Amino acid sequence: MASIKIYAIAAYVCAIIFNTCKAAGQGPLPKFPAILIFGDSTVDTGNNNYINTLLKANFFPYGQNYPGQKATGRFSDGELVPDMLASALKIKEAVPPFLDPNLSDAEVITGVSFASAGAGYDYQTNTLLNVIPVPKQIDMFRDYIARLKGIVGEERAKQIIGGALVLISAGSNDILTRPFNLHYSFQDTMLDIVQNFTKELHDLGCRSMAVAGLPPVGYAPIEKTIQLATELLLPVDLKWVDNINSYAQSYNQELVKLLAQAQATFSGSKIVYADLYEPLDDMVKNPKRYGFLETKIGCCGTGLFELGPLCGPTIPSCGKSLAPKFLFWDAVHPSTSAYRVIAKHIEEVVFPKFL
Repeated sequence: MASIKIYAIAAYVCAIIFNTCKAAGQGPLPKFPAILIFGDSTVDTGNNNYINTLLKANFFPYGQNYPGQKATGRFSDGELVPDMLASALKIKEAVPPFLDPNLSDAEVITGVSFASAGAGYDYQTNTLLNVIPVPKQIDMFRDYIARLKGIVGEERAKQIIGGALVLISAGSNDILTRPFNLHYSFQDTMLDIVQNFTKELHDLGCRSMAVAGLPPVGYAPIEKTIQLATELLLPVDLKWVDNINSYAQSYNQELVKLLAQAQATFSGSKIVYADLYEPLDDMVKNPKRYGFLETKIGCCGTGLFELGPLCGPTIPSCGKSLAPKFLFWDAVHPSTSAYRVIAKHIEEVVFPKFL
């Protein structure tokens, strides 16, 4: 009888613990020794600081909500998704840019970002800005591998790369810099580049990859500004936002299929889709759920067109305390508050696929 009571009490306690964890959204997280990032400004933690480009964010008010109120080159008011994911995974609190000349060996071992703000999958995207296209970031990754081997040896380097979480986030710039009538014809080109890129990463030893889809690009304040300006010249309802967002959804559907094929092809690997569309779309449609007061304009300047050098020290912003209430930080990039929602979505929906 006593044993039955003990069993019942133990079962009750376990049930409480399980339900408490479930209610808190907690669950086991996969373990990665390092995090490796490729892509554009959504995941560039400062590489553009070290290249000859106008597209930088290493000045105030960028970074006004970053620890220490420091402008690091991140295109937001604070941390980006890579930083949040690295912290959640207990790898480190911030992901450094690979091009940082003061990058330590310890930082190399636990991972870096190769991303470049303004980059696209296509070499022709933003060539005038002299940014680093996503396919070109592979060259940086090869340099990283060589340095890693010099620090920990070839065998350990292979283990780190094979066990690392690889996050790829790009594609928006390819869309933003092309006329809408070319979007669908360019879709296959983008998908081919993604396919080749993931294959190259696999060939170099990566085994756990999360590839982000397109967000609802049409919601970006700058896109609404372009739509308004265009409609003033052409008195026609172009349904600009709806059309661009519809394209993003179409691309994402094809990307899901592509990644499933890659998963089947690359044995021993996990290549998963990271949905950016749904969380951002929900933030726009249900702002109060996330504590947002403004979803149509950015915090910096007028919020309609400013980004990069146009969002500089002399440009007023909504302020440090109000920035978390804005969905967008500048005319293109989400605020750190919005990035936290996306990071949480990845933790809860994408990470379990690696278990």
